[in-house]
Amino acid sequence: MSATTHEVTNQVPELGDYNLYASDLALQEGVKREGAQWHSESLAHYGVRLGLRETFALAHDVNRYKPELETFDRQGRRVDRVRFHPGWHRYLRMAFLQGMHCSAWSAPRAGAHVARAAAYLLHGQVEAGSLCPTTMTSAAIPLLQQEPWFDSVAHHLYSLQYDERDAPLSRKTSMMIGMGLTEKQGGSDLRSNTTRAIPLDAGGRGAAYRLVGHKWFLSSPMSDAHLVLARHDEAFSCFYVPRWLDDGSKNAVHIQRIKNKLGNSSNASVEVEFDDAVGVLIGQEGRGIATLVEMASYTRLDCVLGSTALLRQGLVQAMHHARHRIAFGQPLIRQPLMQSVLMDLALESEAATALALRLARAFDASDDLLDLAYRRILTPAAKFWVCKRTVEAMGECMEVWGGNGYIEDGPMARLYREAPVNSIWEGSGNVMCLDVLRALKRHPELAHALQASLEQDCAGEPLLEQRAQSLLGLLASGEPTLESAARYVAQELVLLVQAGLLRRHAPQVLADAFVQSRFGRSGGHVYGASATPLALYSVLERAWPE
Repeated sequence: MSATTHEVTNQVPELGDYNLYASDLALQEGVKREGAQWHSESLAHYGVRLGLRETFALAHDVNRYKPELETFDRQGRRVDRVRFHPGWHRYLRMAFLQGMHCSAWSAPRAGAHVARAAAYLLHGQVEAGSLCPTTMTSAAIPLLQQEPWFDSVAHHLYSLQYDERDAPLSRKTSMMIGMGLTEKQGGSDLRSNTTRAIPLDAGGRGAAYRLVGHKWFLSSPMSDAHLVLARHDEAFSCFYVPRWLDDGSKNAVHIQRIKNKLGNSSNASVEVEFDDAVGVLIGQEGRGIATLVEMASYTRLDCVLGSTALLRQGLVQAMHHARHRIAFGQPLIRQPLMQSVLMDLALESEAATALALRLARAFDASDDLLDLAYRRILTPAAKFWVCKRTVEAMGECMEVWGGNGYIEDGPMARLYREAPVNSIWEGSGNVMCLDVLRALKRHPELAHALQASLEQDCAGEPLLEQRAQSLLGLLASGEPTLESAARYVAQELVLLVQAGLLRRHAPQVLADAFVQSRFGRSGGHVYGASATPLALYSVLERAWPE
Protein backbone atom coordinates (compact mmCIF):
# COMPACT_ATOMS: atom_id res chain seq x y z
CA MET A 1 0.00 0.00 0.00
CA SER A 2 1.15 3.53 -0.72
CA ALA A 3 2.04 5.66 2.29
CA THR A 4 1.07 8.85 0.44
CA THR A 5 -2.09 10.29 1.97
CA HIS A 6 -2.42 13.48 -0.03
CA GLU A 7 -0.84 15.93 -2.41
CA VAL A 8 -0.11 19.50 -1.35
CA THR A 9 -2.54 21.64 -3.30
CA ASN A 10 -4.30 24.97 -2.87
CA GLN A 11 -1.56 26.32 -0.62
CA VAL A 12 -0.66 29.95 -1.31
CA PRO A 13 2.86 30.61 -2.64
CA GLU A 14 5.05 32.65 -0.33
CA LEU A 15 5.05 36.34 -1.16
CA GLY A 16 8.44 37.72 -2.07
CA ASP A 17 10.72 39.06 -4.80
CA TYR A 18 8.52 42.04 -5.51
CA ASN A 19 9.10 45.80 -5.44
CA LEU A 20 7.43 47.32 -2.39
CA TYR A 21 7.54 50.81 -3.91
CA ALA A 22 6.62 50.10 -7.55
CA SER A 23 3.59 48.07 -6.42
CA ASP A 24 2.22 50.85 -4.18
CA LEU A 25 0.45 53.44 -6.33
CA ALA A 26 -0.81 55.47 -3.36
CA LEU A 27 2.73 55.80 -1.99
CA GLN A 28 4.20 56.76 -5.36
CA GLU A 29 1.54 59.39 -5.95
CA GLY A 30 1.92 60.75 -2.43
CA VAL A 31 5.70 61.07 -2.73
CA LYS A 32 5.27 63.09 -5.91
CA ARG A 33 2.39 65.18 -4.57
CA GLU A 34 4.10 66.09 -1.30
CA GLY A 35 7.36 67.20 -2.89
CA ALA A 36 9.78 64.25 -2.79
CA GLN A 37 9.68 63.14 -6.42
CA TRP A 38 13.45 63.63 -6.53
CA HIS A 39 13.80 60.60 -4.22
CA SER A 40 11.66 58.20 -6.27
CA GLU A 41 14.51 56.35 -7.96
CA SER A 42 16.20 55.63 -4.65
CA LEU A 43 12.89 54.46 -3.18
CA ALA A 44 12.35 52.12 -6.12
CA HIS A 45 15.78 50.55 -5.55
CA TYR A 46 15.04 50.20 -1.83
CA GLY A 47 11.67 48.64 -2.63
CA VAL A 48 13.42 45.93 -4.65
CA ARG A 49 15.92 45.12 -1.93
CA LEU A 50 13.32 45.01 0.83
CA GLY A 51 11.02 42.84 -1.27
CA LEU A 52 13.51 40.01 -1.72
CA ARG A 53 12.48 36.67 -0.26
CA GLU A 54 15.74 36.53 1.67
CA THR A 55 15.03 39.92 3.25
CA PHE A 56 11.64 38.74 4.49
CA ALA A 57 13.18 35.49 5.74
CA LEU A 58 15.84 37.40 7.66
CA ALA A 59 13.15 39.48 9.36
CA HIS A 60 11.55 36.27 10.59
CA ASP A 61 14.86 35.10 12.09
CA VAL A 62 15.68 38.47 13.65
CA ASN A 63 12.39 38.40 15.53
CA ARG A 64 12.61 34.73 16.43
CA TYR A 65 16.06 34.98 18.06
CA LYS A 66 15.59 37.77 20.56
CA PRO A 67 18.29 40.09 21.97
CA GLU A 68 20.21 38.78 24.96
CA LEU A 69 21.61 40.72 27.90
CA GLU A 70 25.25 40.28 28.92
CA THR A 71 25.65 42.05 32.25
CA PHE A 72 29.25 40.95 32.99
CA ASP A 73 32.05 39.65 30.83
CA ARG A 74 33.81 36.37 31.67
CA GLN A 75 36.39 38.15 33.83
CA GLY A 76 33.62 39.70 35.98
CA ARG A 77 33.77 43.23 34.58
CA ARG A 78 30.43 44.96 34.19
CA VAL A 79 29.68 45.49 30.48
CA ASP A 80 25.88 46.03 30.35
CA ARG A 81 25.80 44.88 26.76
CA VAL A 82 22.93 43.60 24.61
CA ARG A 83 23.73 41.08 21.90
CA PHE A 84 21.56 40.99 18.77
CA HIS A 85 21.00 38.58 15.93
CA PRO A 86 23.43 39.49 13.10
CA GLY A 87 20.47 40.32 10.89
CA TRP A 88 19.53 43.18 13.23
CA HIS A 89 22.68 45.00 12.27
CA ARG A 90 21.99 44.34 8.60
CA TYR A 91 18.61 46.04 8.85
CA LEU A 92 20.11 49.02 10.65
CA ARG A 93 22.84 49.20 8.03
CA MET A 94 20.14 49.36 5.36
CA ALA A 95 18.23 52.05 7.26
CA PHE A 96 21.36 54.15 7.74
CA LEU A 97 22.20 53.99 4.04
CA GLN A 98 18.73 55.41 3.39
CA GLY A 99 19.43 58.21 5.87
CA MET A 100 16.35 57.35 7.91
CA HIS A 101 18.21 58.38 11.09
CA CYS A 102 19.32 61.84 9.91
CA SER A 103 18.50 62.85 6.33
CA ALA A 104 15.75 65.33 7.19
CA TRP A 105 18.34 67.34 9.16
CA SER A 106 21.64 66.62 7.41
CA ALA A 107 20.31 67.42 3.93
CA PRO A 108 17.31 69.72 4.40
CA ARG A 109 15.37 70.57 1.26
CA ALA A 110 11.79 70.66 0.07
CA GLY A 111 10.31 67.22 0.63
CA ALA A 112 13.13 65.97 2.88
CA HIS A 113 10.76 64.72 5.59
CA VAL A 114 8.51 63.16 2.94
CA ALA A 115 11.43 61.30 1.36
CA ARG A 116 12.47 59.95 4.73
CA ALA A 117 8.86 59.03 5.56
CA ALA A 118 8.52 57.06 2.34
CA ALA A 119 11.64 55.02 3.09
CA TYR A 120 10.31 54.46 6.61
CA LEU A 121 6.99 53.22 5.18
CA LEU A 122 8.85 50.68 3.05
CA HIS A 123 11.26 49.46 5.74
CA GLY A 124 8.51 49.09 8.34
CA GLN A 125 6.64 46.62 6.17
CA VAL A 126 9.46 44.10 6.46
CA GLU A 127 11.20 44.63 9.84
CA ALA A 128 9.62 47.10 12.24
CA GLY A 129 11.86 46.69 15.29
CA SER A 130 14.84 48.36 13.65
CA LEU A 131 12.78 51.51 13.16
CA CYS A 132 13.09 52.39 16.85
CA PRO A 133 16.79 53.41 16.89
CA THR A 134 16.38 55.39 13.67
CA THR A 135 13.36 57.22 15.08
CA MET A 136 15.08 58.10 18.36
CA THR A 137 18.22 59.33 16.61
CA SER A 138 16.35 61.43 14.06
CA ALA A 139 14.07 62.97 16.68
CA ALA A 140 17.01 63.86 18.93
CA ILE A 141 18.95 65.77 16.27
CA PRO A 142 16.82 68.97 16.22
CA LEU A 143 17.22 69.21 20.00
CA LEU A 144 20.97 68.66 19.92
CA GLN A 145 21.39 71.12 17.04
CA GLN A 146 20.51 73.89 19.49
CA GLU A 147 23.46 73.06 21.76
CA PRO A 148 26.78 74.92 21.30
CA TRP A 149 28.71 71.63 21.33
CA PHE A 150 26.62 70.00 18.56
CA ASP A 151 29.47 70.24 16.02
CA SER A 152 31.45 67.77 18.10
CA VAL A 153 28.92 65.01 17.35
CA ALA A 154 27.35 66.20 14.09
CA HIS A 155 29.63 64.16 11.82
CA HIS A 156 28.76 61.00 13.76
CA LEU A 157 25.03 61.71 13.67
CA TYR A 158 25.05 62.53 9.96
CA SER A 159 27.13 59.53 8.91
CA LEU A 160 25.39 56.98 6.67
CA GLN A 161 27.78 54.20 7.74
CA TYR A 162 26.18 52.24 10.56
CA ASP A 163 28.72 51.26 13.23
CA GLU A 164 27.61 48.44 15.54
CA ARG A 165 30.73 48.50 17.76
CA ASP A 166 30.32 49.12 21.47
CA ALA A 167 33.16 51.60 21.86
CA PRO A 168 33.88 55.23 22.79
CA LEU A 169 32.54 57.66 20.22
CA SER A 170 36.06 58.77 19.25
CA ARG A 171 36.65 55.30 17.76
CA LYS A 172 33.38 55.06 15.83
CA THR A 173 32.18 56.30 12.44
CA SER A 174 28.56 56.94 13.46
CA MET A 175 26.27 57.02 16.47
CA MET A 176 22.70 56.49 17.63
CA ILE A 177 20.64 58.29 20.28
CA GLY A 178 18.10 56.59 22.55
CA MET A 179 15.60 57.92 25.03
CA GLY A 180 14.71 57.34 28.68
CA LEU A 181 11.60 59.00 30.13
CA THR A 182 9.21 56.75 31.99
CA GLU A 183 9.65 55.26 35.45
CA LYS A 184 7.90 52.35 37.11
CA GLN A 185 5.73 54.48 39.38
CA GLY A 186 4.50 56.96 36.79
CA GLY A 187 4.50 55.87 33.16
CA SER A 188 3.06 58.76 31.15
CA ASP A 189 2.81 60.88 34.31
CA LEU A 190 6.34 62.26 33.93
CA ARG A 191 5.97 64.68 36.82
CA SER A 192 6.00 61.72 39.19
CA ASN A 193 9.55 60.83 38.11
CA THR A 194 12.09 60.50 40.90
CA THR A 195 15.45 60.28 39.08
CA ARG A 196 17.65 63.05 40.49
CA ALA A 197 20.36 65.14 38.87
CA ILE A 198 23.10 66.70 41.03
CA PRO A 199 25.43 69.28 39.43
CA LEU A 200 29.14 68.46 39.47
CA ASP A 201 29.95 72.17 39.53
CA ALA A 202 27.85 75.30 39.10
CA GLY A 203 25.24 73.55 36.97
CA GLY A 204 23.14 74.99 34.17
CA ARG A 205 22.86 74.37 30.45
CA GLY A 206 25.88 72.53 29.09
CA ALA A 207 27.11 71.57 32.57
CA ALA A 208 27.72 68.03 33.83
CA TYR A 209 25.48 66.38 36.44
CA ARG A 210 25.40 63.09 38.32
CA LEU A 211 22.20 61.10 37.76
CA VAL A 212 20.78 58.75 40.38
CA GLY A 213 17.59 56.81 39.73
CA HIS A 214 16.03 54.45 37.23
CA LYS A 215 14.05 54.17 34.02
CA TRP A 216 11.40 51.50 33.53
CA PHE A 217 11.74 51.64 29.73
CA LEU A 218 14.95 52.67 28.00
CA SER A 219 14.74 52.63 24.23
CA SER A 220 17.59 51.39 22.05
CA PRO A 221 19.94 50.44 24.93
CA MET A 222 23.07 50.05 22.80
CA SER A 223 22.84 53.62 21.54
CA ASP A 224 25.87 55.84 22.07
CA ALA A 225 23.87 58.28 24.19
CA HIS A 226 20.39 58.71 25.63
CA LEU A 227 18.25 61.73 26.33
CA VAL A 228 17.02 61.33 29.90
CA LEU A 229 14.51 63.25 32.01
CA ALA A 230 15.63 63.94 35.59
CA ARG A 231 14.57 66.15 38.49
CA HIS A 232 16.71 68.84 40.10
CA ASP A 233 15.75 71.77 42.31
CA GLU A 234 12.12 70.59 42.10
CA ALA A 235 12.14 71.08 38.34
CA PHE A 236 12.78 68.74 35.43
CA SER A 237 15.51 69.05 32.84
CA CYS A 238 16.71 66.97 29.91
CA PHE A 239 20.16 65.37 30.03
CA TYR A 240 22.43 63.95 27.35
CA VAL A 241 23.81 60.75 28.92
CA PRO A 242 26.64 59.14 26.90
CA ARG A 243 27.30 55.41 27.01
CA TRP A 244 31.06 55.99 27.17
CA LEU A 245 32.81 58.88 28.95
CA ASP A 246 35.61 61.02 27.51
CA ASP A 247 38.24 59.09 29.49
CA GLY A 248 37.25 55.86 27.76
CA SER A 249 35.38 54.39 30.74
CA LYS A 250 31.81 53.10 30.65
CA ASN A 251 29.18 55.44 32.10
CA ALA A 252 27.32 54.09 35.14
CA VAL A 253 24.09 53.16 33.35
CA HIS A 254 23.36 49.64 34.55
CA ILE A 255 20.95 47.43 32.63
CA GLN A 256 18.76 45.42 35.00
CA ARG A 257 16.88 43.28 32.50
CA ILE A 258 15.46 43.14 28.99
CA LYS A 259 11.69 43.49 28.78
CA ASN A 260 9.91 40.35 27.60
CA LYS A 261 7.60 42.07 25.13
CA LEU A 262 4.52 40.88 23.28
CA GLY A 263 5.98 41.95 19.94
CA ASN A 264 8.69 44.23 18.56
CA SER A 265 10.91 41.29 19.45
CA SER A 266 13.99 42.16 17.41
CA ASN A 267 14.38 45.44 19.31
CA ALA A 268 15.57 45.49 22.92
CA SER A 269 13.79 47.56 25.54
CA VAL A 270 15.40 47.52 28.98
CA GLU A 271 15.18 48.66 32.57
CA VAL A 272 18.19 50.63 33.82
CA GLU A 273 19.55 52.20 36.97
CA PHE A 274 21.73 55.30 37.06
CA ASP A 275 24.46 54.92 39.66
CA ASP A 276 26.00 58.40 39.58
CA ALA A 277 25.87 58.35 35.78
CA VAL A 278 27.19 61.50 34.11
CA GLY A 279 24.83 63.58 32.00
CA VAL A 280 25.01 67.02 30.36
CA LEU A 281 22.00 69.32 30.68
CA ILE A 282 20.54 70.27 27.28
CA GLY A 283 17.78 72.71 26.45
CA GLN A 284 16.45 75.31 28.83
CA GLU A 285 17.06 74.49 32.47
CA GLY A 286 13.88 73.40 34.23
CA ARG A 287 12.06 72.89 30.92
CA GLY A 288 12.93 69.23 30.40
CA ILE A 289 9.39 68.01 29.85
CA ALA A 290 8.73 70.72 27.27
CA THR A 291 12.04 69.90 25.57
CA LEU A 292 11.16 66.23 25.28
CA VAL A 293 7.60 66.99 24.14
CA GLU A 294 9.21 68.75 21.18
CA MET A 295 11.13 65.56 20.45
CA ALA A 296 7.97 63.53 20.88
CA SER A 297 6.25 65.36 18.04
CA TYR A 298 8.72 63.70 15.66
CA THR A 299 8.46 60.27 17.27
CA ARG A 300 4.66 60.47 17.10
CA LEU A 301 4.88 61.07 13.37
CA ASP A 302 6.98 57.92 13.13
CA CYS A 303 4.33 56.00 15.07
CA VAL A 304 1.84 57.00 12.37
CA LEU A 305 4.32 55.95 9.68
CA GLY A 306 5.10 52.65 11.40
CA SER A 307 1.45 51.70 11.76
CA THR A 308 0.74 52.74 8.18
CA ALA A 309 3.56 50.44 7.07
CA LEU A 310 2.10 47.49 8.99
CA LEU A 311 -1.34 48.25 7.62
CA ARG A 312 0.01 48.22 4.08
CA GLN A 313 1.90 44.95 4.50
CA GLY A 314 -1.07 43.28 6.19
CA LEU A 315 -3.30 44.32 3.28
CA VAL A 316 -0.80 43.06 0.69
CA GLN A 317 -0.44 39.72 2.45
CA ALA A 318 -4.21 39.36 2.73
CA MET A 319 -4.81 40.20 -0.94
CA HIS A 320 -2.01 37.91 -2.10
CA HIS A 321 -3.56 35.06 -0.12
CA ALA A 322 -7.08 35.82 -1.35
CA ARG A 323 -5.95 35.82 -4.99
CA HIS A 324 -4.33 32.38 -4.72
CA ARG A 325 -6.59 30.53 -2.29
CA ILE A 326 -9.57 28.65 -3.73
CA ALA A 327 -12.60 28.20 -1.49
CA PHE A 328 -16.07 26.94 -2.46
CA GLY A 329 -15.05 26.72 -6.09
CA GLN A 330 -13.49 30.12 -6.72
CA PRO A 331 -10.67 32.38 -5.52
CA LEU A 332 -11.42 34.11 -2.24
CA ILE A 333 -10.93 37.52 -3.79
CA ARG A 334 -13.80 36.87 -6.22
CA GLN A 335 -16.31 36.27 -3.43
CA PRO A 336 -18.45 39.38 -2.72
CA LEU A 337 -18.20 39.41 1.07
CA MET A 338 -14.42 38.92 1.00
CA GLN A 339 -14.19 41.71 -1.56
CA SER A 340 -16.06 44.02 0.83
CA VAL A 341 -13.62 43.25 3.64
CA LEU A 342 -10.54 43.66 1.47
CA MET A 343 -11.82 46.86 -0.09
CA ASP A 344 -12.51 48.34 3.34
CA LEU A 345 -8.94 47.47 4.35
CA ALA A 346 -7.67 49.01 1.11
CA LEU A 347 -9.55 52.23 1.89
CA GLU A 348 -8.00 52.30 5.36
CA SER A 349 -4.51 51.77 3.95
CA GLU A 350 -4.74 54.44 1.27
CA ALA A 351 -6.25 56.98 3.69
CA ALA A 352 -3.47 56.30 6.21
CA THR A 353 -0.78 56.64 3.54
CA ALA A 354 -2.17 59.93 2.23
CA LEU A 355 -2.40 61.34 5.76
CA ALA A 356 1.06 60.13 6.83
CA LEU A 357 2.80 61.74 3.85
CA ARG A 358 0.84 64.98 4.26
CA LEU A 359 1.89 65.11 7.90
CA ALA A 360 5.49 64.50 6.89
CA ARG A 361 5.32 67.48 4.52
CA ALA A 362 4.07 69.63 7.39
CA PHE A 363 7.29 68.86 9.24
CA ASP A 364 9.42 70.44 6.52
CA ALA A 365 10.44 73.99 7.48
CA SER A 366 7.30 76.05 7.12
CA ASP A 367 5.56 78.96 8.84
CA ASP A 368 2.25 78.11 7.19
CA LEU A 369 -0.44 78.03 9.87
CA LEU A 370 -2.10 74.91 8.47
CA ASP A 371 1.21 73.04 8.45
CA LEU A 372 1.79 74.09 12.05
CA ALA A 373 -1.75 72.97 12.94
CA TYR A 374 -1.10 69.59 11.35
CA ARG A 375 2.10 69.23 13.35
CA ARG A 376 0.72 70.29 16.70
CA ILE A 377 -2.95 69.24 16.57
CA LEU A 378 -3.37 66.59 13.90
CA THR A 379 -0.22 64.54 14.58
CA PRO A 380 -1.32 63.26 18.02
CA ALA A 381 -4.83 62.70 16.64
CA ALA A 382 -3.38 60.68 13.77
CA LYS A 383 -1.21 58.66 16.13
CA PHE A 384 -4.31 57.78 18.13
CA TRP A 385 -6.51 56.87 15.18
CA VAL A 386 -4.17 55.23 12.67
CA CYS A 387 -2.45 53.12 15.33
CA LYS A 388 -5.78 51.97 16.78
CA ARG A 389 -7.21 51.12 13.38
CA THR A 390 -4.10 49.16 12.45
CA VAL A 391 -4.47 46.87 15.46
CA GLU A 392 -7.97 45.94 14.33
CA ALA A 393 -6.92 45.67 10.69
CA MET A 394 -4.18 43.17 11.47
CA GLY A 395 -6.77 40.88 13.04
CA GLU A 396 -8.85 41.04 9.86
CA CYS A 397 -5.83 40.41 7.63
CA MET A 398 -4.89 37.39 9.72
CA GLU A 399 -8.46 36.10 9.46
CA VAL A 400 -8.30 36.24 5.66
CA TRP A 401 -5.57 33.60 5.94
CA GLY A 402 -7.72 31.48 8.26
CA GLY A 403 -5.82 29.02 10.45
CA ASN A 404 -2.66 29.49 8.38
CA GLY A 405 -2.53 33.10 9.53
CA TYR A 406 -2.41 32.05 13.17
CA ILE A 407 0.77 30.02 12.74
CA GLU A 408 4.10 31.57 13.70
CA ASP A 409 5.85 30.18 10.60
CA GLY A 410 4.07 32.74 8.44
CA PRO A 411 4.17 36.56 8.55
CA MET A 412 0.73 37.36 9.96
CA ALA A 413 1.35 36.47 13.60
CA ARG A 414 4.37 38.77 13.76
CA LEU A 415 2.49 41.62 12.08
CA TYR A 416 -0.37 41.15 14.53
CA ARG A 417 1.90 41.19 17.58
CA GLU A 418 3.79 44.20 16.25
CA ALA A 419 0.72 46.37 15.74
CA PRO A 420 -0.13 47.47 19.34
CA VAL A 421 3.28 48.96 20.16
CA ASN A 422 2.79 52.16 18.17
CA SER A 423 -0.49 52.83 19.95
CA ILE A 424 1.21 52.53 23.35
CA TRP A 425 4.69 53.92 22.67
CA GLU A 426 5.25 57.68 23.06
CA GLY A 427 1.90 58.13 24.80
CA SER A 428 -1.20 55.95 24.87
CA GLY A 429 -4.39 56.77 23.00
CA ASN A 430 -5.93 58.76 25.85
CA VAL A 431 -2.75 60.82 26.25
CA MET A 432 -2.83 61.64 22.53
CA CYS A 433 -6.48 62.71 22.60
CA LEU A 434 -6.00 64.93 25.63
CA ASP A 435 -3.01 66.50 23.89
CA VAL A 436 -5.29 67.30 20.93
CA LEU A 437 -7.68 69.17 23.22
CA ARG A 438 -4.81 71.07 24.88
CA ALA A 439 -3.38 72.07 21.52
CA LEU A 440 -6.77 73.31 20.27
CA LYS A 441 -7.12 75.43 23.40
CA ARG A 442 -3.58 76.79 23.62
CA HIS A 443 -3.18 77.60 19.92
CA PRO A 444 -6.43 79.25 18.76
CA GLU A 445 -4.79 80.56 15.59
CA LEU A 446 -3.84 77.02 14.60
CA ALA A 447 -7.29 75.73 15.54
CA HIS A 448 -8.84 78.40 13.31
CA ALA A 449 -6.60 77.45 10.38
CA LEU A 450 -7.54 73.77 10.79
CA GLN A 451 -11.23 74.64 11.06
CA ALA A 452 -11.13 76.71 7.87
CA SER A 453 -9.39 73.88 6.04
CA LEU A 454 -11.98 71.35 7.18
CA GLU A 455 -14.86 73.54 6.07
CA GLN A 456 -13.27 74.00 2.66
CA ASP A 457 -12.52 70.30 2.21
CA CYS A 458 -16.02 69.24 3.21
CA ALA A 459 -17.84 71.69 0.97
CA GLY A 460 -20.25 70.09 -1.46
CA GLU A 461 -20.56 66.76 0.37
CA PRO A 462 -23.54 66.72 2.77
CA LEU A 463 -22.25 63.80 4.84
CA LEU A 464 -18.96 65.58 5.50
CA GLU A 465 -20.52 68.99 6.04
CA GLN A 466 -22.85 67.58 8.65
CA ARG A 467 -20.10 65.81 10.59
CA ALA A 468 -17.76 68.79 10.39
CA GLN A 469 -20.39 71.16 11.74
CA SER A 470 -21.21 68.73 14.53
CA LEU A 471 -17.55 68.53 15.54
CA LEU A 472 -16.94 72.26 15.33
CA GLY A 473 -20.10 72.92 17.32
CA LEU A 474 -18.92 70.59 20.07
CA LEU A 475 -15.52 72.28 20.23
CA ALA A 476 -17.09 75.75 20.37
CA SER A 477 -19.54 74.80 23.11
CA GLY A 478 -16.97 74.89 25.89
CA GLU A 479 -18.70 71.96 27.56
CA PRO A 480 -17.02 71.05 30.86
CA THR A 481 -17.39 67.40 29.86
CA LEU A 482 -15.44 67.85 26.61
CA GLU A 483 -12.52 65.85 28.00
CA SER A 484 -14.66 62.73 28.08
CA ALA A 485 -15.29 63.20 24.34
CA ALA A 486 -11.60 63.59 23.47
CA ARG A 487 -11.47 60.32 21.54
CA TYR A 488 -14.44 61.39 19.45
CA VAL A 489 -12.75 64.72 18.68
CA ALA A 490 -9.52 63.03 17.56
CA GLN A 491 -11.41 60.46 15.49
CA GLU A 492 -13.49 63.07 13.67
CA LEU A 493 -10.51 65.30 12.95
CA VAL A 494 -8.59 62.46 11.34
CA LEU A 495 -11.50 61.06 9.36
CA LEU A 496 -12.45 64.48 7.98
CA VAL A 497 -8.88 65.26 6.95
CA GLN A 498 -8.49 61.82 5.37
CA ALA A 499 -11.73 62.29 3.45
CA GLY A 500 -10.54 65.67 2.19
CA LEU A 501 -7.20 64.25 1.03
CA LEU A 502 -8.85 61.37 -0.81
CA ARG A 503 -11.44 63.62 -2.44
CA ARG A 504 -8.64 65.79 -3.82
CA HIS A 505 -6.10 63.17 -4.79
CA ALA A 506 -7.55 59.65 -5.06
CA PRO A 507 -9.80 58.17 -7.77
CA GLN A 508 -13.36 59.37 -7.24
CA VAL A 509 -14.76 55.87 -6.78
CA LEU A 510 -12.31 55.29 -3.94
CA ALA A 511 -12.97 58.65 -2.28
CA ASP A 512 -16.75 58.18 -2.53
CA ALA A 513 -16.48 54.71 -1.00
CA PHE A 514 -14.42 56.09 1.89
CA VAL A 515 -16.92 58.87 2.59
CA GLN A 516 -19.91 56.55 2.40
CA SER A 517 -18.37 53.83 4.57
CA ARG A 518 -16.94 56.17 7.23
CA PHE A 519 -19.69 58.77 7.40
CA GLY A 520 -22.85 57.03 6.11
CA ARG A 521 -25.29 55.67 8.64
CA SER A 522 -25.10 52.16 7.19
CA GLY A 523 -21.43 51.71 8.10
CA GLY A 524 -20.24 49.65 11.02
CA HIS A 525 -17.12 49.61 13.16
CA VAL A 526 -16.02 46.21 11.83
CA TYR A 527 -14.19 46.17 8.51
CA GLY A 528 -16.52 45.20 5.69
CA ALA A 529 -19.71 45.72 7.72
CA SER A 530 -21.83 47.93 5.50
CA ALA A 531 -25.25 47.70 3.89
CA THR A 532 -23.79 49.48 0.87
CA PRO A 533 -21.89 47.13 -1.47
CA LEU A 534 -18.18 47.86 -1.33
CA ALA A 535 -17.00 45.21 -3.79
CA LEU A 536 -15.41 47.63 -6.28
CA TYR A 537 -12.70 45.57 -7.94
CA SER A 538 -10.95 48.61 -9.39
CA VAL A 539 -10.06 49.70 -5.85
CA LEU A 540 -8.52 46.29 -5.15
CA GLU A 541 -6.54 46.39 -8.39
CA ARG A 542 -5.18 49.79 -7.41
CA ALA A 543 -4.28 48.63 -3.91
CA TRP A 544 -2.25 45.60 -5.04
CA PRO A 545 -1.68 45.28 -8.80
CA GLU A 546 -0.03 41.86 -8.48
